[in-house]
Amino acid sequence: MDEKSTGREGLTRRNYIRYGGTALGAGMLAGCTSDSSGSDETTAAAETTTEAAAETTAATETEAETETDAAEADASYSVTMEPMGEVTFDSVPESWAAYDGGYADMAVALGVGDGVTGVGGAGRYYTYVYDELPGVSVDRERIEAYPEVRTKEEFYELDNDVHLYDPNMLINWFDWDQEDVDEIAENVAPFVGNLIFRRSDGWHDYRYYTLYEAFEKVAQVFQREDRYEAFAALHDEFIADIQSRLPPADERPNVFLTYEGTTEPETFSPYRLNDKGTSKKQWNDLGVTDALTGTDIENLSTTNRGELDYENLLEVDPDVILIRGHERKTAAEFRDTVLAYMEDHPVGGELTAVQNGRVYRGGYLNQGPIHNLFLTERAAKQMYPEEFGEVTSDAELFDRQRVADVVNGEF
Repeated sequence: MDEKSTGREGLTRRNYIRYGGTALGAGMLAGCTSDSSGSDETTAAAETTTEAAAETTAATETEAETETDAAEADASYSVTMEPMGEVTFDSVPESWAAYDGGYADMAVALGVGDGVTGVGGAGRYYTYVYDELPGVSVDRERIEAYPEVRTKEEFYELDNDVHLYDPNMLINWFDWDQEDVDEIAENVAPFVGNLIFRRSDGWHDYRYYTLYEAFEKVAQVFQREDRYEAFAALHDEFIADIQSRLPPADERPNVFLTYEGTTEPETFSPYRLNDKGTSKKQWNDLGVTDALTGTDIENLSTTNRGELDYENLLEVDPDVILIRGHERKTAAEFRDTVLAYMEDHPVGGELTAVQNGRVYRGGYLNQGPIHNLFLTERAAKQMYPEEFGEVTSDAELFDRQRVADVVNGEF
């Protein structure tokens, strides 16, 4: 701030406007008395009074500006998350975009879903689960209008307050460089995010977060820690109840988790449960074992695109096969298409899981806290139907209204 703005060199434009009446009045008084005796003294006194008023006003404004600056400083806050480090916010973000459905779901769970402007991969953001939660929704038309927010031009156009993206993902998947990331962070808004759905990418050489660790960071961004804590308590109770009903470890199935998006699968991209990414959370919570344990088969990643055919899979012969890429199908539609094809396949039909009808949808690649409740409920039925009911049943294992109340801040 220069000296003119403090009044040390005279009236600023704002001071002059505010105190124009005083200055003008003094001038009129000087003009009316200029022909009378003592006019010089009167004029000097008026000017002294005017200068004193201006100085007082300038001092008052300086104090007010200082107090405003201090209030703004008090309102600012920081969130620390790898790989960005410490990110400072001057105010709570209102508009946001997320790369994947997991981070978008976190924002919805915190009650700020109406701030979404777009998603980096809308094809894998499953919003239909919100239909089961009273009063919870997201602007699907807005998401469909911006379903693949991945270019700098789109970031500028949307002009968000925060980007829930791992910036290194943009560098490694979409040909950005660090200068691009810095440009958007400086000119538009910061990035806060970490790729957590899997842990097999070589470029991700920094800390990973669990689903709820990442969720807590997003809650700090939106200053909704109370909703995070309520959600975490609900989640912990739900998981504890499910786990208390599981059979002994030696009676639990081993599973093969894979991706194959066609209705007539011929090859299968493997996922390892020991990867600990958030996309496997429900399976790890349910205590199942990885059918690939003891093999040298690696998890699908940016660099590993290996696939197994039916002959390879028959050597493993898992108890359960979980196939991703079919989340737009119901359980019945999946059985009538994918499972039916495998049953008729000359080699696939020999698999134990196929013969026992234990081939299921494998869940979302990216899941947030709301998604996870629904996916864990479904997985419990898939793995242990004797205890939790068939996967095609309407049995509910968690309270939908309680979830909606947390999202809506009614707790």
